[in-house]
Amino acid sequence: MSNRPGKSKSASQRVRAASNAGKGKSTAWIWIVVVGVVIAVGIVAIVAGRGTSSSGGSASPSGGTVVPSGKLDYGQVAVSGTALTPKPDSGADPMVGTVVPSVTGQQFDGKQLTISADGKPQIIMVVAHWCSHCQAEVPRVQKWLDKDGMPADVELVTVATSNDPAKGNFPAADWLRREKWSVPTIVDDKQGQAGAALGVSGFPYFIVTDAQGKVVYRTSGEITEDQWNALLVAARTGKAPAA
Repeated sequence: MSNRPGKSKSASQRVRAASNAGKGKSTAWIWIVVVGVVIAVGIVAIVAGRGTSSSGGSASPSGGTVVPSGKLDYGQVAVSGTALTPKPDSGADPMVGTVVPSVTGQQFDGKQLTISADGKPQIIMVVAHWCSHCQAEVPRVQKWLDKDGMPADVELVTVATSNDPAKGNFPAADWLRREKWSVPTIVDDKQGQAGAALGVSGFPYFIVTDAQGKVVYRTSGEITEDQWNALLVAARTGKAPAA
């Protein structure tokens, strides 16, 4: 082995070597910056996505409030009073004039809500997350509410019943928030006690009561805007819409 020092590089060689070393370091820093930007963008997207999914409880153009956040798939329900029998397919409704039973349940965030005779006319709308007619009717009614505002002299309440994870569009909480549903809503229990107490026989289901809580009119299926306004008039006057 020789103890002689290696042949020294020329000035141009030294400059070229230093330049190449600098390029390697520069390239490494560029990749570090790129990776950092990608991570930051991903974090922002996740945060934004979470913010979008938790829009419950926000103000609605209707003047109401979007159903609160919470993934309560089934609520706890208590019923008092006489249950309504299902509306017959034809003929007079035997439940007209009957006081609607009191239904106490939970909203999607677990807070209590009661539907009862409380001295104010009401429209009770009963929906099921898997019902195609309900999926069409909910955004339609919300559009009418956004256009005309929540009526001050009629209470609007909803019951989300027949909840079933084996059927589509479950859970009802996510569906109604997507539609910006601004009507206070009870989520029924696994047994469907609330729906049964109200005599539900089809979806969507509407029950109109007067200020004393007496049934004025019941109907099921999709309705037009004119029919919706007729339900509001029926609640205010205590008289069923003309056939």
